[in-house]
Amino acid sequence: MDYQYIAYNADRKLIKGKFSASSEEAALGILSYGNYQVVSLKKATPVLNLQKLLVKQIRVNPKETIMFSRQLALLLGSGIDIVTALELLQNQVINTALKDAIGEIISDIRGGTSLSEALSKHPKIFSQVYYQAVAAGEQSGSLELVLRQMADHIERAYETAKRVKGALTYPILVLVVALLVIAAMVIFVLPTFTSLYASIGAEMPGLTNMLLGAAGWFSHNGLYLILVLVVLLGLGFVYAKGAHGKALWDRAALRLPVVGRIYLLNEMARACRTIALLFKVGLPLPEIMTMASQGSSNGVVSGTLVEVQRELIRGEGLSRPMSKMPIFPPLMVQMVAVGEETGNLDTTLTTVAESFEAESADKTAAAVGLIQPAVTIVIGLIIMVIAVTLMSAIYSIYGQMDF
Repeated sequence: MDYQYIAYNADRKLIKGKFSASSEEAALGILSYGNYQVVSLKKATPVLNLQKLLVKQIRVNPKETIMFSRQLALLLGSGIDIVTALELLQNQVINTALKDAIGEIISDIRGGTSLSEALSKHPKIFSQVYYQAVAAGEQSGSLELVLRQMADHIERAYETAKRVKGALTYPILVLVVALLVIAAMVIFVLPTFTSLYASIGAEMPGLTNMLLGAAGWFSHNGLYLILVLVVLLGLGFVYAKGAHGKALWDRAALRLPVVGRIYLLNEMARACRTIALLFKVGLPLPEIMTMASQGSSNGVVSGTLVEVQRELIRGEGLSRPMSKMPIFPPLMVQMVAVGEETGNLDTTLTTVAESFEAESADKTAAAVGLIQPAVTIVIGLIIMVIAVTLMSAIYSIYGQMDF
C-alpha cells in the first residue's frame, strides 16, 4: 500500500513524500526510524491523472541517463548520502519522466528499499544490466565506481547507434528526394504529353505507349496503390513483431550481404561489453550470461548465448561451447579462452568489443559509400529512360507529320 506523508526532518524542515508499506503502523515505524516527526499520514488514492499519463510517454534520452549516473557517482564520492544526492539531481533534471522517476526512487529508498531495487521499478530508464550492476556495487561497496562504468557502457552503445544512424541519414534523404522527383514526373509531366499525343493522333512507339499507359494508370489508381502498400507494410510490421515473424527476421538479418556482418558485429560488441562490465563488478558468470542474452535484440544471438550459459553451468566454461557455435567470430572465441586462462576476462572482452566496434564502423562507412553512388546511378537510369522514351516519341511524331 502506498502512503503519503508530511513530516519534519531532523533539521526541522517540512517535507512531503510517498512510499510503500504493509500497513499504517509499519509506515509510522519507517518514518520514526528515519527521525521524521509525522504531521500527516494517509493512504495514497490512485486517480486518473492525465499529466501523469503524458509523462509516462516521455522518453528518457541515453545522454540524460549517462549524465545522471556520472553526477550521482560524483556526489556519492564527495561523501553526500544517497537520498540527498538524488534530491539534488532531481532539482537539476529537466526531463519530466526522469524527474518523476527520481522522486519515486527517493520515496522507495526512504521506505527502506535499496537503490538497485528502486531502480528496477523503472525498466524503461534503467535496464536490467544497470540495476544488477548497481546491486553488485552496493554489496561490494564500490557503487561510485559501478555508476561511472555504467555511464561509460551506455555512452559507448549510444555513440555506436548514433554513428550508424548518422551514416545512413544522407543516403536515405537522397533516395526520398529522388523518388519524389520521379513521382512528380509520372503524375504531372507525363499526363501532359499523353494529351498532346492524343490531340495529334500520331502513332507512337511501343515503349512510349507502355510508359504513358503506366503513367495514366498510376495517376488514376496511384492512391489505391499507396494504400495497399501501406496496409501491406503495416501487416508486415505486425507480423515481424510476433514471435514467428521476429524469429524469421532475426535469422534473415544475420544473413544479409554486408549489412548482416555489421549487425552481427554490433550484437557481439554489445554482448562483450555487457559480460566484461558485469564480470568486473563481481557477478557470477551464469547470471551474467542470462543478462547478456536478455540484452540482445536478436533472437538468434540471444538463444545462442542461452546455449552457452547451459554449457557453462555443466562445467564447459565459455570458450569451449562458443567454439562449437559458428555465430561467434574466431577472435571472440580465442580472446575468451585467453581471458579464462589468465583470469582477465573483462579486459580481453573489452578489447574484443573495441575491435568489433572499429570493424563495424569501417564496414558501415564503406557500405554507405557504396549506397550513395548506387542510388544515384539507379535514379539516373530511370530518369534517362523516361527522357529517352519521350524524346523518341517526339521524333516519331515529327517523322509522321506531313509538311
